[in-house]
Amino acid sequence: MKKSYLIACGLFLLAGYVQAQTLKGTVYNASGEKIKGASILISGKTLGQSDENGAFSIKLNPGSYQVKTSYLNKQSRVSEVYLQQGDLRELDFTIDASNQLEDVVVVASRKPVSISDIAGTVWVFNREQIEQQAKNGVPLKEMLAILAPGMDIGPQGRTNYGQNMRGRAALVMIDGVSLNSIRSISRQLDAIDPFNIERIEILSGASSIYGGNATGGIINIITRRANKDGLGGTSEIGVRAGLRHSNDHDYRLAQSLQGRGEKLEGRLAVAYQQNGATYGADNEQIFTDITQTDLQYNRSVDLLGTAGYQIHPNHKITVSGQYYNSKFNGKRSLFLGDNLSAFTTGKGELLEMRDGFKSTVNPGTVRLMGTANYHSSQLLGGQDLYVQVAARSEKLDFYPFPGTLRLATGVTPYMSSSRQNTYYTGLKALLSKSWDKVNITYGLDVDFEKFEATQNVYDITKSFESGGLVNETIYTLGRYPTNRSTSIAGYFQGEYSIIDMLKLTAGLRYQNTDITVKDFVGSVQQTQVAFGYGNSASAIPGGKSSYDMTLVNAGLLLKPNSNHQAWFTYSEGVALADPAKFYGYGTYSLNATTNNWDITSSLNVKDSPLQGIKTNQFELGYRINYAGIKGQVSGFISKSDKVMSVDRTNFQVVVNEQNLRNTGIEAELSYTHDGFYIGASALLIRSEVEVENDWKKQEVYNASPSKLVAYTGYNIKNWNFRFQSLQNMKLKDELNNEIKAYNTSDLFVGYKLPYGKVNVGVQNLFNTTYQTIWSKRSQILYSTYKLDDLFYYQGRGRTFSINYTFDF
Repeated sequence: MKKSYLIACGLFLLAGYVQAQTLKGTVYNASGEKIKGASILISGKTLGQSDENGAFSIKLNPGSYQVKTSYLNKQSRVSEVYLQQGDLRELDFTIDASNQLEDVVVVASRKPVSISDIAGTVWVFNREQIEQQAKNGVPLKEMLAILAPGMDIGPQGRTNYGQNMRGRAALVMIDGVSLNSIRSISRQLDAIDPFNIERIEILSGASSIYGGNATGGIINIITRRANKDGLGGTSEIGVRAGLRHSNDHDYRLAQSLQGRGEKLEGRLAVAYQQNGATYGADNEQIFTDITQTDLQYNRSVDLLGTAGYQIHPNHKITVSGQYYNSKFNGKRSLFLGDNLSAFTTGKGELLEMRDGFKSTVNPGTVRLMGTANYHSSQLLGGQDLYVQVAARSEKLDFYPFPGTLRLATGVTPYMSSSRQNTYYTGLKALLSKSWDKVNITYGLDVDFEKFEATQNVYDITKSFESGGLVNETIYTLGRYPTNRSTSIAGYFQGEYSIIDMLKLTAGLRYQNTDITVKDFVGSVQQTQVAFGYGNSASAIPGGKSSYDMTLVNAGLLLKPNSNHQAWFTYSEGVALADPAKFYGYGTYSLNATTNNWDITSSLNVKDSPLQGIKTNQFELGYRINYAGIKGQVSGFISKSDKVMSVDRTNFQVVVNEQNLRNTGIEAELSYTHDGFYIGASALLIRSEVEVENDWKKQEVYNASPSKLVAYTGYNIKNWNFRFQSLQNMKLKDELNNEIKAYNTSDLFVGYKLPYGKVNVGVQNLFNTTYQTIWSKRSQILYSTYKLDDLFYYQGRGRTFSINYTFDF
């Protein structure tokens, strides 16, 4: 009996000892409504989320804790909690819209860093901002122009050609993997559905931290992963229409499933969209873009899977795989007149949209991409290690384009289109170590890439008789020379805290790139031989080219606190002329004796090796995030001693020895209080080239117009409202080419239902008639065709959208 009593007492005492300490409570917003899905952060770690009633309950060991909650980039105040043995504490939290979480990005240093510790202009757009635009019908390219002050207004078609940042080209990445290639095709933003985007990070200005092609800035698209414990998902359905015709509508469906446990997490999602026709404010259907292709009647499928496994508290591996297919899926397109008469006579009035389009190759983008990432902390003397392996293949098809071909019987019009394929593999490794006043980051990048292209030449008779609507391949020939590149780069970046509020940063990157170009017969001569004009043609010699680039950066960051920072920086970026369009061009003559097309001159690797085009940039900036006021302003000047241009007779890339200068101001300022917000952003820029010791305006087909964006909104209970207005400024060059000013405005309304959320939006609210920036640029670029109407693309008129989303 005594023994049993002792055992019972022991069990009672043991039960008391192991009794869990519990912290519970409810999370509210500023209006007193309960918030579902708020993260509960305890001593810096997310240990739970609020349920559908805003409630949470977490079991903890005895001790002291700092507790706060966060939701959609907003947070509560921090509360100090001390739990004794067996305590049950109740603590409620209110998330204040004016109390922003400090953004952490990887785009500026390739590792997580708070924005307040970055000497440079950085923008972060979270899922809430992205969804507000996307669910109200705003496509990705247009969304970036509204959200990112330094970015040009984008085309409404497939291409992002000419959508610069600070007047120069931008590097676009998904999860740190570059979508830019040695063949500079502007399809980087025809790459992912917004349904699969968690946030977008942007570093403005010239940079070399990720390698080449970032002379204007870097856009890093971060994909969505499982964001809450347990199983869940999201369902979405949406429609977008101008209500001008029965085919004037787009519809979309999206579904995701996710799960997250203690160590393993994963998400699988698919987004589907089918577009119809698009109409301008004048109720006329917009002409098909036969140059870079557009998105009328386009069907897109984005399948994305992500997963992660926490091997150990200091070791984690993540993987992702994406299949993206965005292709024309319709039967209506641009009629080029009977027997292509609009093209042959230059009469734009003969152009019209008609049914009956059929082509062996339909314009589109197909991309496969996979990544694997490994992160380890406290390695090799307390260093952080980041390793990424990535592979990407993409097949890009273009629209059948008219041209003229000289044959033995005379000059004849014909139609052709290209298929351009890229295969990329890369390895990136980074090590980082911090001491009291010093932080160093160093690493290695290895990249392999292959590019190849073919040209589909279509049956002349069928193309001719159908006015360019029916195109059946009769020959598949070479379009550009096949090339391969191998790039190896090493870099070092250091930071030193001179005093607590002043930090010096400096870095260096050395990169060696080897390019191999195959022998290539000019594409025109291949076509002539295929049609029987000549028996053969000589090849333009290929060869190997190698170049080295050393790029440096330096900066000072003044940080009195996390609310205010100022900086001054110098940075360098590099661009490389597209080898596929730089080489492979020659002058031929037909040898009457051998009936061979002989080369009389050519641009080849041996005589004209490639070299990097360096851009130097100085920047002075200031950032504030205090008491509901959030702003960032920077002044910049960037300069290079070479300019890439396009020969408008054959579209060959040409590198000219000429100084180019961009000067400007990039800024945004907003104020938030009790659910109300108002703000504005601007890019004021001037782009000039030096001609005979005098600075002249750069041609508008390359230069960026200035722009202004203003917005205001209000979030109250289950409602949210937003009005935004985009003003494009007039831009005129020395040749009197002009991009005209115009203004478009959008209105969004959202309402949170008991189950799900509805968004209703109106784009181009006031039904403004305007010519897109890309349209004007294409008229200049294709001016030798003397048919401006062929390249006139009106902006989409007033368009309505409705979207329903349900999270579970």
